[in-house]
Amino acid sequence: MASRYSKPKRKKLSPYTVLGIIILCIVLCGTVTYKRIVLNRQSRAYAARIEQLEEEQKAQEERAEELKEFKKYVETDEYIEEIARDKLGLVHEGEIIFEPEDK
Repeated sequence: MASRYSKPKRKKLSPYTVLGIIILCIVLCGTVTYKRIVLNRQSRAYAARIEQLEEEQKAQEERAEELKEFKKYVETDEYIEEIARDKLGLVHEGEIIFEPEDK
């Protein structure tokens, strides 16, 4: 007669079940490792793209600053006079222009 406090008999796992569990664990570990590698690669690519975009942003900010300076210069009398001389060939009253003779 078995006592009330005796351990119940434990069912043994078959070797095929143990093998199946081991294979499942290996497949899961392989999948997780593969995904980690893929995500690390994507992360490095994104970091490089972010760096490139930050450089482009700096260049565009510098260009915007140059354009602001040019806009200020365009509004000056000096610029207007320069354009009148270069593009339109205008001169101040009483000014004499000497041009070299072509050979």
